[in-house]
Amino acid sequence: MIDRLYYIWQNQQNINDIRYTCGYCGTDTSPARGWVSNQDGGLNMGYIAICTYCNRPSFIEVNQGRIIAITPTSAMGKEVAGLPENINKIYSEARNCTTAGAFTAAVLICRKLLMHIAVDKGASPNLAFIDYVQYLADKGYIPPDGKDWVDHIRAKSNEANHEIVIMLPSDAEDLITFIEMLLRLVYEFKQRLPKPPDTKK
Repeated sequence: MIDRLYYIWQNQQNINDIRYTCGYCGTDTSPARGWVSNQDGGLNMGYIAICTYCNRPSFIEVNQGRIIAITPTSAMGKEVAGLPENINKIYSEARNCTTAGAFTAAVLICRKLLMHIAVDKGASPNLAFIDYVQYLADKGYIPPDGKDWVDHIRAKSNEANHEIVIMLPSDAEDLITFIEMLLRLVYEFKQRLPKPPDTKK
Protein backbone atom coordinates (compact mmCIF):
# COMPACT_ATOMS: atom_id res chain seq x y z
CA MET A 1 0.00 0.00 0.00
CA ILE A 2 1.32 3.46 -0.91
CA ASP A 3 2.27 5.83 1.92
CA ARG A 4 0.08 8.79 2.75
CA LEU A 5 1.03 12.10 1.15
CA TYR A 6 1.30 14.75 3.86
CA TYR A 7 0.58 17.86 1.81
CA ILE A 8 -2.22 20.24 2.75
CA TRP A 9 -4.45 20.96 -0.25
CA GLN A 10 -5.66 24.57 -0.39
CA ASN A 11 -9.08 26.05 -1.22
CA GLN A 12 -11.02 22.79 -1.22
CA GLN A 13 -14.80 22.79 -1.35
CA ASN A 14 -17.49 20.28 -0.51
CA ILE A 15 -18.20 17.55 -3.05
CA ASN A 16 -20.96 14.96 -2.85
CA ASP A 17 -21.82 11.49 -4.13
CA ILE A 18 -18.42 10.67 -5.63
CA ARG A 19 -17.23 7.16 -4.82
CA TYR A 20 -14.30 5.60 -6.65
CA THR A 21 -11.27 3.34 -6.30
CA CYS A 22 -8.10 5.37 -5.91
CA GLY A 23 -5.62 4.71 -8.71
CA TYR A 24 -2.68 5.36 -6.40
CA CYS A 25 -3.41 3.20 -3.37
CA GLY A 26 -6.42 1.08 -4.39
CA THR A 27 -8.68 2.37 -1.61
CA ASP A 28 -12.45 2.42 -2.14
CA THR A 29 -13.06 6.01 -1.14
CA SER A 30 -15.77 8.68 -1.06
CA PRO A 31 -14.14 12.02 -0.27
CA ALA A 32 -16.15 14.93 1.08
CA ARG A 33 -13.68 17.56 -0.13
CA GLY A 34 -12.08 18.48 -3.45
CA TRP A 35 -12.70 20.74 -6.45
CA VAL A 36 -15.59 20.88 -8.93
CA SER A 37 -15.66 22.17 -12.52
CA ASN A 38 -18.40 24.35 -13.98
CA GLN A 39 -21.39 22.37 -15.20
CA ASP A 40 -21.72 21.78 -18.95
CA GLY A 41 -25.46 22.20 -19.40
CA GLY A 42 -25.98 20.06 -16.32
CA LEU A 43 -24.73 16.92 -18.11
CA ASN A 44 -20.97 16.84 -17.65
CA MET A 45 -18.97 17.55 -14.54
CA GLY A 46 -15.33 17.28 -13.61
CA TYR A 47 -14.10 16.63 -10.08
CA ILE A 48 -10.70 16.56 -8.50
CA ALA A 49 -11.17 14.39 -5.44
CA ILE A 50 -8.62 13.78 -2.69
CA CYS A 51 -8.32 10.16 -1.55
CA THR A 52 -9.21 9.77 2.12
CA TYR A 53 -6.36 7.27 2.60
CA CYS A 54 -3.31 8.42 0.63
CA ASN A 55 -4.29 12.13 0.21
CA ARG A 56 -3.55 12.10 -3.54
CA PRO A 57 -5.80 13.73 -6.19
CA SER A 58 -7.76 11.95 -8.90
CA PHE A 59 -9.60 13.56 -11.81
CA ILE A 60 -13.12 12.17 -12.19
CA GLU A 61 -15.36 12.77 -15.21
CA VAL A 62 -19.10 12.47 -14.64
CA ASN A 63 -21.87 12.38 -17.24
CA GLN A 64 -25.49 12.64 -16.07
CA GLY A 65 -24.46 11.60 -12.59
CA ARG A 66 -22.47 8.54 -13.75
CA ILE A 67 -18.69 8.27 -13.52
CA ILE A 68 -17.31 7.69 -17.02
CA ALA A 69 -13.55 8.04 -16.41
CA ILE A 70 -11.08 8.22 -13.53
CA THR A 71 -7.48 9.35 -13.89
CA PRO A 72 -5.32 7.63 -12.77
CA THR A 73 -7.19 4.37 -13.23
CA SER A 74 -6.90 1.81 -10.45
CA ALA A 75 -4.93 -1.35 -11.22
CA MET A 76 -6.73 -4.65 -11.69
CA GLY A 77 -6.13 -7.19 -8.95
CA LYS A 78 -4.97 -6.69 -5.39
CA GLU A 79 -1.61 -6.71 -3.65
CA VAL A 80 -0.50 -10.13 -2.39
CA ALA A 81 1.67 -10.59 0.69
CA GLY A 82 4.64 -12.91 1.01
CA LEU A 83 5.81 -12.86 -2.61
CA PRO A 84 9.47 -13.30 -3.59
CA GLU A 85 10.85 -10.00 -4.85
CA ASN A 86 11.10 -10.95 -8.53
CA ILE A 87 7.59 -12.42 -8.62
CA ASN A 88 6.13 -9.41 -6.84
CA LYS A 89 7.82 -7.13 -9.36
CA ILE A 90 6.37 -8.99 -12.36
CA TYR A 91 2.90 -9.19 -10.79
CA SER A 92 3.02 -5.42 -10.16
CA GLU A 93 4.02 -4.84 -13.79
CA ALA A 94 1.00 -6.82 -15.00
CA ARG A 95 -1.33 -4.83 -12.73
CA ASN A 96 0.26 -1.50 -13.71
CA CYS A 97 -0.24 -2.28 -17.41
CA THR A 98 -3.99 -2.26 -16.83
CA THR A 99 -3.87 1.31 -15.48
CA ALA A 100 -2.51 2.42 -18.86
CA GLY A 101 -5.03 0.39 -20.86
CA ALA A 102 -2.24 -1.96 -22.00
CA PHE A 103 -4.32 -5.12 -21.70
CA THR A 104 -2.40 -7.19 -24.27
CA ALA A 105 0.82 -6.43 -22.39
CA ALA A 106 -0.84 -7.44 -19.11
CA VAL A 107 -1.85 -10.82 -20.58
CA LEU A 108 1.68 -11.43 -21.87
CA ILE A 109 3.18 -10.56 -18.48
CA CYS A 110 0.74 -12.97 -16.78
CA ARG A 111 2.12 -15.67 -19.07
CA LYS A 112 5.66 -14.80 -18.03
CA LEU A 113 4.63 -14.73 -14.37
CA LEU A 114 3.32 -18.31 -14.52
CA MET A 115 6.71 -19.38 -15.85
CA HIS A 116 8.50 -17.61 -12.99
CA ILE A 117 6.22 -19.21 -10.39
CA ALA A 118 6.89 -22.67 -11.83
CA VAL A 119 10.67 -22.16 -11.79
CA ASP A 120 10.51 -20.77 -8.25
CA LYS A 121 8.72 -23.97 -7.25
CA GLY A 122 11.28 -26.28 -8.81
CA ALA A 123 10.61 -26.47 -12.55
CA SER A 124 13.63 -26.55 -14.84
CA PRO A 125 14.52 -23.35 -16.71
CA ASN A 126 14.06 -23.12 -20.49
CA LEU A 127 10.92 -25.25 -20.72
CA ALA A 128 8.03 -24.44 -23.05
CA PHE A 129 5.20 -22.40 -21.57
CA ILE A 130 2.78 -25.34 -21.71
CA ASP A 131 5.28 -27.42 -19.69
CA TYR A 132 5.41 -24.78 -16.95
CA VAL A 133 1.63 -24.67 -16.69
CA GLN A 134 1.47 -28.46 -16.62
CA TYR A 135 4.16 -28.53 -13.93
CA LEU A 136 2.10 -26.26 -11.68
CA ALA A 137 -0.96 -28.44 -12.24
CA ASP A 138 0.91 -31.74 -11.67
CA LYS A 139 2.50 -30.47 -8.45
CA GLY A 140 -0.87 -29.45 -7.02
CA TYR A 141 -0.34 -25.68 -7.09
CA ILE A 142 -3.39 -25.32 -9.31
CA PRO A 143 -6.56 -26.74 -7.70
CA PRO A 144 -8.10 -29.82 -9.37
CA ASP A 145 -11.13 -27.81 -10.49
CA GLY A 146 -8.81 -25.19 -12.00
CA LYS A 147 -8.07 -27.17 -15.16
CA ASP A 148 -10.53 -25.09 -17.19
CA TRP A 149 -8.74 -21.96 -16.01
CA VAL A 150 -5.40 -23.45 -17.01
CA ASP A 151 -6.73 -24.14 -20.50
CA HIS A 152 -8.20 -20.63 -20.67
CA ILE A 153 -4.88 -19.02 -19.69
CA ARG A 154 -2.98 -21.17 -22.15
CA ALA A 155 -5.35 -20.20 -24.98
CA LYS A 156 -5.42 -16.47 -24.19
CA SER A 157 -1.67 -16.17 -23.70
CA ASN A 158 -1.06 -18.04 -26.94
CA GLU A 159 -3.41 -15.65 -28.75
CA ALA A 160 -1.59 -12.63 -27.33
CA ASN A 161 1.85 -14.09 -28.02
CA HIS A 162 1.45 -15.73 -31.43
CA GLU A 163 -1.55 -14.16 -33.19
CA ILE A 164 -2.50 -10.67 -34.36
CA VAL A 165 -5.11 -10.24 -31.64
CA ILE A 166 -5.76 -7.34 -29.28
CA MET A 167 -6.68 -8.39 -25.75
CA LEU A 168 -9.75 -6.86 -24.13
CA PRO A 169 -10.00 -5.50 -20.57
CA SER A 170 -12.00 -8.62 -19.64
CA ASP A 171 -9.16 -10.85 -20.89
CA ALA A 172 -6.63 -9.09 -18.67
CA GLU A 173 -9.00 -9.07 -15.70
CA ASP A 174 -9.64 -12.81 -16.01
CA LEU A 175 -5.95 -13.67 -16.05
CA ILE A 176 -4.95 -11.27 -13.29
CA THR A 177 -7.79 -12.58 -11.10
CA PHE A 178 -6.55 -16.14 -11.60
CA ILE A 179 -2.92 -15.15 -11.02
CA GLU A 180 -3.88 -13.32 -7.81
CA MET A 181 -5.69 -16.40 -6.53
CA LEU A 182 -2.73 -18.62 -7.43
CA LEU A 183 -0.25 -16.31 -5.71
CA ARG A 184 -2.36 -16.28 -2.55
CA LEU A 185 -2.53 -20.09 -2.53
CA VAL A 186 1.15 -20.62 -3.27
CA TYR A 187 2.70 -17.83 -1.19
CA GLU A 188 0.44 -15.71 1.02
CA PHE A 189 -1.65 -18.42 2.70
CA LYS A 190 1.44 -20.47 3.48
CA GLN A 191 2.99 -17.43 5.14
CA ARG A 192 -0.13 -16.94 7.27
CA LEU A 193 -0.10 -20.47 8.66
CA PRO A 194 0.52 -20.46 12.43
CA LYS A 195 3.96 -21.70 13.33
CA PRO A 196 4.02 -25.07 15.07
CA PRO A 197 4.60 -24.83 18.83
CA ASP A 198 8.15 -25.16 20.06
CA THR A 199 8.36 -28.63 21.56
CA LYS A 200 11.83 -28.13 22.96
CA LYS A 201 11.98 -27.78 26.73
